[in-house]
Amino acid sequence: MLAGTRNRWAVRSFIILLAAMLSFGVPQIVAPSEAQAYSWSRTLKEGTSGADVRELQIRVAGWAADSASRTHVAVDGQFGPGTKAAVTRFQRAYGLSADGVAGPNTHNALNALEASDGSTKNFNFSEFHSKDGSQFNGGKVGASTVKENVRRMMYKLEAIRKKAGDRAITVNSGFRSINHNSNVGGASNSQHMYGIAADIVVSGRTVSQTISYAQTSGFSGIIRYSTFTHVDNRAEYSYGSSGYYWAI
Repeated sequence: MLAGTRNRWAVRSFIILLAAMLSFGVPQIVAPSEAQAYSWSRTLKEGTSGADVRELQIRVAGWAADSASRTHVAVDGQFGPGTKAAVTRFQRAYGLSADGVAGPNTHNALNALEASDGSTKNFNFSEFHSKDGSQFNGGKVGASTVKENVRRMMYKLEAIRKKAGDRAITVNSGFRSINHNSNVGGASNSQHMYGIAADIVVSGRTVSQTISYAQTSGFSGIIRYSTFTHVDNRAEYSYGSSGYYWAI
């Protein structure tokens, strides 16, 4: 068979095949679905317990106090007085009925802060990646643990942003790999290497103002620098620097 004849036959065969596909349909390529918002299945109130209470505590952790206080919301899955008080503050801040009971309206407000990839409305995981390109790898805990620690940090930073009048927050430094922490002269047990610390700047707000927001947001580590504020959750983790440290 001549080359020209073969080419014409190939074109004709393709046209026949294409017509058949259009007639009978072809399987559609479906993009992976985005992660869904957290599924709250019940009203949560003082005395309840479970995994959903633990998730609630993570999301209201930035509403730990009304005034500067060395306290934080325990993330233990037990809905006690501290959780109720934090829920009440969250509700008040978001214009909800402030009764300390997490029902459908509160669930909706909490889910409005959640992004499809598990991060939060105003923060991306990439903002917290180690600056040496290792993302969440190479720290003192595994990458999945770092990512979850960062997720918890994000909800506290959402609270600071709300208290600051919805001012944008820049994360100068989030997670650091051990190597990167050494290169920048970080402390030998820097909380950054666990993903439980962030150095932040709140747009249009002073360092002193940022510190005042952090003091009511459940941070056990707060350190003043000339152009930014360090915040961390050291007291909430067994591998963190135990206790509170506020150098403000």
